[in-house]
Amino acid sequence: MANTRKFSDTIKEDLKNNAEFRRALLSEAVTCMVAGDVETGKAVLREYVNGTVGFLKLGAVLGRSPKSLMRMLGPAGNPQARNLFAMVAYLQKIDGTVLEIHASSAAAA
Repeated sequence: MANTRKFSDTIKEDLKNNAEFRRALLSEAVTCMVAGDVETGKAVLREYVNGTVGFLKLGAVLGRSPKSLMRMLGPAGNPQARNLFAMVAYLQKIDGTVLEIHASSAAAA
């Protein structure tokens, strides 16, 4: 039987080595949340944080407990918009990424 790697390990390696993948994953997390799929958005953002800055550093920068941030992005978490936006703002800053939102008609979507 072939050895396989855990999905999260693959994601971490891709986040470490591929700037385009980092931008795409962060964008996907925010896009999911804006579209109303908050659960998927939180899960993707959690993978992003785990594979990049980590919850310890993110918590220190934001003045929040790392465990609190992990719970916010967990399945039962209910983060305030202020906390989500603070996370996303910092993650954009450290990666040198600027996410933009563009409006389009519902028929185009």
